[in-house]
Amino acid sequence: MDTMYAVPAAARQSMTQRTLPVALVQERNHGTAEVNLAIIEARVAEAAGRGARLVLLQELHNGAYFCQHESVAEFDLAEPIPGPSTQRLSALAQRHGVVLVGSLFERRAAGLYHNTAVVFEADGTIAGTYRKMHIPDDPGYHEKFYFTPGDLGFRPIDTSVGRLGLLVCWDQWYPEAARLMALAGAELLLYPTAIGWEPGDDDAEKRRQRNAWILSHRGHAVANGLPVLSCNRVGHEPSPAASKGHAGAAGIDFWGNSHVLGPQGEFVAEAGGDPEILLAEIDLGRSEHVRRIWPFLRDRRIDAYGDLLRRYID
Repeated sequence: MDTMYAVPAAARQSMTQRTLPVALVQERNHGTAEVNLAIIEARVAEAAGRGARLVLLQELHNGAYFCQHESVAEFDLAEPIPGPSTQRLSALAQRHGVVLVGSLFERRAAGLYHNTAVVFEADGTIAGTYRKMHIPDDPGYHEKFYFTPGDLGFRPIDTSVGRLGLLVCWDQWYPEAARLMALAGAELLLYPTAIGWEPGDDDAEKRRQRNAWILSHRGHAVANGLPVLSCNRVGHEPSPAASKGHAGAAGIDFWGNSHVLGPQGEFVAEAGGDPEILLAEIDLGRSEHVRRIWPFLRDRRIDAYGDLLRRYID
């Protein structure tokens, strides 16, 4: 019989509490990279002033979610890493002494582009990068046209605030990605994301989609005994395809609801549907507590999982 036990008070006191103040900057697109970055600078300054040591930005925060259509002109938005945006974000992290996680359209070479998250250490240096591994191709999310799948693997990035398991948006639906980050020693799972509804969806469908998204994150937290931070964008963004008369080009209503979860999937903080700086304090020591009573990593049957490397079991 499976039994879940509470951690005795004496045992809790014997484990070191490490509290990390975090901030998620949930924003809408303001039209241009220059304006968006200026607003990000103001938001990060406010978050740092309120005590945050780790700040997470949303996916592709420099501009609109351009993947709603396919256009070679959009590749002009991409930039190298290091490049102009990393220079600006680096200076921002250093100015406020925070670990900052950004999300950029990376130009690696002519014809080779990635959806890349960048971690800046508090001294402004680049601590590491993660290239989005799972690339969607769905109505309104034509990312395969733009992004080459990542080739850096699922490796956490070491920083002064902890070891960050950084994943991006569509990666959030894959338990394998979260598990591999956990197995590599991640102390937190972070998801910059851009997800929303088609405006024509009815209210019941909207609730199902948003609940599924939140449940996937809660599942990653529980299954791996780790805190999870997910930062989404907000606001309606019209599809560029609408101006060309394409059917179904209604745009996307990004629903926000950025959140911070504890290692048992509990809500530590949750945003609404408007621009917001979501602040929370994470007890990094709780993962040790939880993993002692729910030792999922101990009981994994790694000898029986070989078929996970198959696309489908016929």
